[in-house]
Amino acid sequence: MSTLPKTENILLEEDHAWLTIWFNRPDNRNALSKELTTELKAVLNAIRDDRSIRGITLRGKGGVFCAGGDLKGFKNNYQGGSQTVDDIAASSRQGGEMFDLINEMPQVVLILVEGAAMAGGLGMVCTADIVAVTKDAKFAMTETAIGIPPAQIAPFVAQRLGLRIARRLMVTASRFDGAEAGRLGLADYVVDDAAGLDQIQADVQKSVMRCAPNANAITKAIVLATRHLDREGQLDFAAKGFAECMLSDEGREGVASFLEKRKPAWAEK
Repeated sequence: MSTLPKTENILLEEDHAWLTIWFNRPDNRNALSKELTTELKAVLNAIRDDRSIRGITLRGKGGVFCAGGDLKGFKNNYQGGSQTVDDIAASSRQGGEMFDLINEMPQVVLILVEGAAMAGGLGMVCTADIVAVTKDAKFAMTETAIGIPPAQIAPFVAQRLGLRIARRLMVTASRFDGAEAGRLGLADYVVDDAAGLDQIQADVQKSVMRCAPNANAITKAIVLATRHLDREGQLDFAAKGFAECMLSDEGREGVASFLEKRKPAWAEK
């Protein structure tokens, strides 16, 4: 596994090719402060190309996932000094790049939500491959209720929920619980409590370990490419990914293991 940077606002737990990243600022409900987001980006960039890490979990300490943007930081840093529109726009763009980074990680990304996922926290949930929530978790798109747009998270909410639902949630500053998150399609799994989230993580890890890590990375890239490539581009991109995997060590091992009726080398023992 890659050498991980030192962190103060997040905790890192390594478990057999899986990295769990805990947001560890329960005093401010794990809000997305500059310090926390800087550390998160550093960790993700450190492991991005490491195929020995098969999956990543994002989770919050203190019984809450994430309260979204750090409003005290907004007040002090954006509205309390000499910041210009261009200055604030540049900072917002950096935040958007963090969501891009999570969304495009080659590893499987699992997000587990208890307590609350508000505003930017909800947007982060929408960048995951797999989401599990407790039935009483609270979600809200609160930005428009305090006079700002959900600017950088809007594409990810629309990506996961569809344009119709995303627009309704955003322009009404909607609040809903974990059960409704399941009905909307935000959550793949709805469980009773934190123990249920632990079980989902164990089940997901077991399933992911059956899959070849590079094949998963290429699969994610192909799926995400559908957002910006025309059909001709999609055909070419998918064809190249398929061919490269077919001739890779993984591809050869996978086909051989199937024909020989054995587990492939990467599979969980």
